[in-house]
Amino acid sequence: MTLHGRDVVLVDAARSPFGRARADGLYAHTRADDLAVAVVRDLLRRNAELPPERLGEVAFAATTQSGDQGLTLGRTVGLLAGLPQHVPGYAIDRMCAGAMTAVTQVAASIAVGAIDAALAGGVEHMGRHPLGGDADPNPRFMTERLVSSDALVMGATAENLHDRYPELTRERADAYGAASQAKYAQALADGHIGADLVPIGIPDPERGWGLATADEPPRPGTTVAAMADLRTPFRPGGRVTAATSSPLTDGATGAVLMAADTAAELGLAPRMRMVSYAYAGVAPEVMGVGPVPATHRALELAGLSIEDIGLFEINEAFAVQVLAFLDAFGIDDDDPRVNPYGGAIAVGHPLAASGVRLMAQLARAFETRPEVRYGITTMCVGLGQGGTVIWENPHHTEESR
Repeated sequence: MTLHGRDVVLVDAARSPFGRARADGLYAHTRADDLAVAVVRDLLRRNAELPPERLGEVAFAATTQSGDQGLTLGRTVGLLAGLPQHVPGYAIDRMCAGAMTAVTQVAASIAVGAIDAALAGGVEHMGRHPLGGDADPNPRFMTERLVSSDALVMGATAENLHDRYPELTRERADAYGAASQAKYAQALADGHIGADLVPIGIPDPERGWGLATADEPPRPGTTVAAMADLRTPFRPGGRVTAATSSPLTDGATGAVLMAADTAAELGLAPRMRMVSYAYAGVAPEVMGVGPVPATHRALELAGLSIEDIGLFEINEAFAVQVLAFLDAFGIDDDDPRVNPYGGAIAVGHPLAASGVRLMAQLARAFETRPEVRYGITTMCVGLGQGGTVIWENPHHTEESR
């Protein structure tokens, strides 16, 4: 099965190192749009066979589209990166699934033949733009009880999942959080992380210029025992802690998408082929279950079952959200197919940028696992949504099974 129209492939994906969103964080003095520009420029350098004038679109996402994340990011990032002026661009907001939506939107345009190639990605500088920091929610949400009063607090929605599904215990969440840190540390040591990172020049008014080459959020050596006394910031006596949540993060991601025949014409080797994608809505107060219906729909569109999926990249907004997905599909907590290189609990979750990080990690895993034919990237989305993309491994051979 495939998307209607032309085959769409991901040729490359890259990201900045992720930094902690705080006053002394990696990118405290770096603009969000400059992070995105650095990623775009490096993608063009890495894929020199792609003439920039062949790009038909630049789609860039941010959850907070103001200040240095405003002014139609896709267009401004393209111009700042030196793309030809005739290459258009636009901005996207689907909160956490922004970059994922940027990818699927340009893929749809490629599939129907409107364009041949595109750049898609996302950026979030949460140090400058906290989630919902300048939002003005319509009072009808509360007065007419359109959503639960805690639907806009992501950590509270994670606590709600613990309430709704008693089998999702704190003990399981703690074990999952520690495992994410350990898997990321092992992947870093094995060389599976650094190849996708774009070095970023970072200014500091006191120390001058530096170079960001590694992720800042990971806490290697984290143990379940060390989590026991952590406070539960979203509810007194709750179950969600900093160790089972993705840290507030700054970072940018980008991907090169094109028609399979265009990639062949240019001599660019696809890293993944898009099979299907789907988005779904759920009750906002339990937004963490959003990936479940989205995945069911994506599998239906692809004519596949969950048993056909050999690798899962699930965004770890919270450990409980991943566990809810695993339980829904009968997958063990420690299944080696799930986030083999760790996830957002370790590396961070710069909201709209994270979807492409999932894709970069899946593409990296595909290269080492030719026996796997299909993989999934999936994530929950604030205000009660989920998004899933199913990908095919171009390195797959029947002989490797």
